[in-house]
Amino acid sequence: MEWIQCDEGRLDELADFYDRVVTYLEAHINYPKWSHAYPCRESVEAAIHRGDQYACLEDGRIVGAAVMNDNPGGAYEKGDWSCDLQEGEYLIIHSLAADPERQGCGIGDFMVKCALSFAKANGYKAIRLDVVPGNTPAQRLYRHNGFTYAGTRDLERGMEYIPEFELYEKNMTE
Repeated sequence: MEWIQCDEGRLDELADFYDRVVTYLEAHINYPKWSHAYPCRESVEAAIHRGDQYACLEDGRIVGAAVMNDNPGGAYEKGDWSCDLQEGEYLIIHSLAADPERQGCGIGDFMVKCALSFAKANGYKAIRLDVVPGNTPAQRLYRHNGFTYAGTRDLERGMEYIPEFELYEKNMTE
């Protein structure tokens, strides 16, 4: 597997990938409560333009994707974090998804390990993220990779269908 930063040449493939993931989730258990409104082509295009969109490739095909940046997009200061950090000192993983046809093949684990390497190489002091309560696959993935729970909070995102998020953190100085 390979981890790459995506450019516009991957836009169609990434948009199709997230669309397939959402379609699968809607037909099964939609743990992250995603819809065709997010993640979608527009959100992927915006992430590509910011330089935040990454993908996991296997034999040249996208089998996973995530957005990584230092913008929490919400009130992360409410978390029970292990250390007091300012925005810009920690990396956030957003919209991490693995190909539903490849469940159990280690794609999510590979992407999290790539994010950890990226954070360390770029001087981040921690990785933080939020998970929809009840998203047991994500909870398991992050805990398996050493992330600790940092509280369930309203991140003031104005999403009535997700009033609170579970926060997780991996301290890079440990």
